[in-house]
Amino acid sequence: MLSFLFNTYAGSSFMNTQRVFTIAEVNALIPDLSDLVGDQLREQSDIEHGLAELTALCGTTPESLETDAADLREVVKLKRELSKRIARYEAGWARVQTMGGVIKDPQIGLVDFYGRIGGKLVWLCWRYGEDKLTHYHELESSYFGRHALSADQRRELLN
Repeated sequence: MLSFLFNTYAGSSFMNTQRVFTIAEVNALIPDLSDLVGDQLREQSDIEHGLAELTALCGTTPESLETDAADLREVVKLKRELSKRIARYEAGWARVQTMGGVIKDPQIGLVDFYGRIGGKLVWLCWRYGEDKLTHYHELESSYFGRHALSADQRRELLN
C-alpha cells in the first residue's frame, strides 16, 4: 500500500498544466515549494512509521485502512490517523501540481517544471534542499541525466 501511495505521484503530470517556466519563475516558487515539499517528506516519514506500527499491531500489513469490527481499539485509532495523514499527503502534492510542478520522485522531493532551452522543451529540475534552480534535463531523460545550467542558458531562461 505504501509504495503504491508514493508511486501515485512519481512522474505524474497535472494535465491542465503545460505552462513553460523561466528560471526566475521557478526560483520565485522555491521558498514556498521548499516549505511544502519539506512538510511532504516529514508527512511521508510519519506515514511510514504509522504503517510500521500498524503492521506490528496487526501482525501483517493490512490491505486497506478501512476499519473492521474485529479491529482492536488502537488499530482503529491508528487506521483513522493514517487515513487523515494520507489525505494531507495527497493534498500537499496536489498543491505542488497546482504551482505547475510535476512530481518526479516524491520520496526525495524531486519536482520538475517545463522550460525551454534553445527553443527545445526540457525539464527544469529542482530537488528538495536546493535553494535555486541549477539543472535541467531532456524530457525523455531522468534525474540522472540532468545537466547544470550554463551562464548562457540561465540568461536565456531569465527572459
